[in-house]
Amino acid sequence: MEDSRILSLFFERSEQAVEELNRKYGAAVKKTAANILSDRLDVEECVDDTYLRVWNSIPPQKPNPLASYVCKIARNLAIDRYRANSAEKRNGNFDLVLEEMEECIPSTMNVETEFEAKELTAAINRFLSTLKQEDRFLFVRRYWYGDSVADLAAMTGSSIDRISVRLFRIRKNLKESLMKEGYLT
Repeated sequence: MEDSRILSLFFERSEQAVEELNRKYGAAVKKTAANILSDRLDVEECVDDTYLRVWNSIPPQKPNPLASYVCKIARNLAIDRYRANSAEKRNGNFDLVLEEMEECIPSTMNVETEFEAKELTAAINRFLSTLKQEDRFLFVRRYWYGDSVADLAAMTGSSIDRISVRLFRIRKNLKESLMKEGYLT
């Protein structure tokens, strides 16, 4: 079913909208949450919460593209759940993603205002716009969606070592770019 039709169902407040959304994007929503959360029950709850959040936000929102909107909600909810759980236990995979980015992106403790956060986002987006399409894909899939290096290797038909080296170089270049713009010292 086309996204426009799914949105129409949401605007009509038809419960079929959630069914169609799940049918079309359920796997992506679940994978997004599972890349961050290690517990199957947390993932299922996050998926359910995602659909509730989408139901409550459409209308008035009319997101385009719908897939990005839904996955962003799932990602944000999963991160919130991850933070709530992190005091009790660690999730090795997502902790690794965060650790890889620590050297490149200043801590949120240093970015205290919304304006500064938007400036940093703009700087990262400028950097991403300079990357080749495959490098940008790798960066977004790894550091936004939390895909494992093994998954990225499978997606691109490359070796795990090659993907690891490329991600290392991308992070190194991001760090240099952010240093030039004054976000890192």
